[in-house]
Amino acid sequence: MQNKILAKESVAKLLNPDQKLRQEWIDKIVTFSHEFVDQLEAMKAYHVIDEGEIPLKLQITENGLELEQILSDLSQNMIKKGLNPASGGHLGYIPGGGLYSGAIGDFLAAITNQYAGIYYGGPGAVKIENELIRWLCGLVGFPSSSFGNLTSGGSIANLIAIVTAREAHSIKAIEIPNLCIYLSQQVHHSVHKAIRIAGLAEAQIRFVPTDSNYRIDVESTKNIIINDQKQGLRPFLLIASAGTTDTGAVDPLFLLGQLAQNFKLWYHIDAAYGGFFKLSTLDHPEFGTQSNAFRGIELADSVAIDPHKGLFLSYGLGAVLIKDVKSMYAAHYYKASYMQDIWNPEDEFSPADLSPELTKHFRGLRLWMSLHLHGINPFIAALDEKILLTRYFYEKVQQLGFTVGPYPDLSVCIYRFIPKTGNADEVNQKIVDAIVKRGDVFVSSTSIDGVYWIRIAILSFRTHLREIDLYLGQLKEVIS
Repeated sequence: MQNKILAKESVAKLLNPDQKLRQEWIDKIVTFSHEFVDQLEAMKAYHVIDEGEIPLKLQITENGLELEQILSDLSQNMIKKGLNPASGGHLGYIPGGGLYSGAIGDFLAAITNQYAGIYYGGPGAVKIENELIRWLCGLVGFPSSSFGNLTSGGSIANLIAIVTAREAHSIKAIEIPNLCIYLSQQVHHSVHKAIRIAGLAEAQIRFVPTDSNYRIDVESTKNIIINDQKQGLRPFLLIASAGTTDTGAVDPLFLLGQLAQNFKLWYHIDAAYGGFFKLSTLDHPEFGTQSNAFRGIELADSVAIDPHKGLFLSYGLGAVLIKDVKSMYAAHYYKASYMQDIWNPEDEFSPADLSPELTKHFRGLRLWMSLHLHGINPFIAALDEKILLTRYFYEKVQQLGFTVGPYPDLSVCIYRFIPKTGNADEVNQKIVDAIVKRGDVFVSSTSIDGVYWIRIAILSFRTHLREIDLYLGQLKEVIS
């Protein structure tokens, strides 16, 4: 038996390479990453792929492949296929980030394999994540008694918030058809998924009206709530957006917060995209200062906010912030018999007790590392730059003859070309197709009230004036 074990051990030890091989791998990976980052400005933001094309096929060998072959395969069949999310030319959807400093944090998190789910198992990792959550709570103006969780993104953040709201209001299954949930058509689709997953799909979903800026109309919402009460229904949840995906609109957060308080609604704000613009130092022609757009976010019961958007980190890091920690804990806590030995200090929570996750990646290290290496000022400057670039584009695209939507609240702008003849929607679709086919920049479109709009979302930390001028020049060529 021992000989059999030792024979297997000798092969299994290949999973723990010696320092020489580790150094060889690291050197090649570092060279690969430097070449990728240094060449980004010259790379396409989008590579058109044929429908049905599968760039990579997994072929597992008995003895593995050389690292050079693997990196070559990734370069040709992953990086050079479809969207390049690391590109400064990524102006569609809501761009993610990819800070190099964040990658260092991820590398260290993976190498040390720190467990960030339970304080007993990873007190240092949990402490780091908890301090980040406290910092985020302070950013949005929540009291020190608030807490939250670092999630994989806004989808899980919205789900945790809605499940907590259900717990806080002691919702029983039999009551769900009588509940009313208020939101606008502009709310992110992850909210709809969260409502369904939380078991609230049979509730009365009220799509409240928006104004000409695509922000929730407060007075109309109030009247709908009053009417529901008269009908014997139970108003339960109000969801606002601090930066919608379609247009970047920020709902009137303060007035909606007052409304929620008056009717005793759980008030959730999805600030996944826009929340970090609260750090902006700029003035705004409507709000006075850019940060005033977020006045009232402190009235929320819960907030979703994504560092992998507004703090330019790699995909996979969101956050949910909640005032009613007791209900958050009650909704998610479970103690298994095999975990009977664990304990927490009274002033620290274990992330696993406040979310659906037990096995939890130490995703907070990427944010902790980036904030410590850079400080906060470069982040604020980058956020200000994105707002200014969007305002610049808003002015310049009109000079090209495009019709625009509302003045940008943040860093998203919608616009469309109205031809003298022909179908405007078809013409704008052709404009998008032509830009995407060129691949130097990537943009997307949306439809609002049946109208086709092109949209630009400026949030990549690598997007600068060069990319915006490049895109404006291509738009001019396409419509000529």
